[in-house]
Amino acid sequence: MRDYDTLLDALNDLKERGYTFDFKLQYDCLECAETGKLDPRQFEITEVYRFEGMTNPDDSAVLYAIEGRQGEKGTLVDAYGAYASPLSADMIEKLRITH
Repeated sequence: MRDYDTLLDALNDLKERGYTFDFKLQYDCLECAETGKLDPRQFEITEVYRFEGMTNPDDSAVLYAIEGRQGEKGTLVDAYGAYASPLSADMIEKLRITH
């Protein structure tokens, strides 16, 4: 995994490496305008980066680099803490940070 100073640096680098789709987190799937919906069994998280808001805790986010089974590569940016979205058990398990 790489080390990034900012969320924007990470997003730009991942885009250069082919992670071009913008995934949105839904209750039980990921959604993308170009690729449609991906349930938890249809994608793998290849990289995870956590960013802490230096001056404002509301700026905290997790960036996921994601690859779908059909070769789709994209990113998902999600808030955590008080602003985290409600998720199904399958999505929680898939998005859990274990390292």
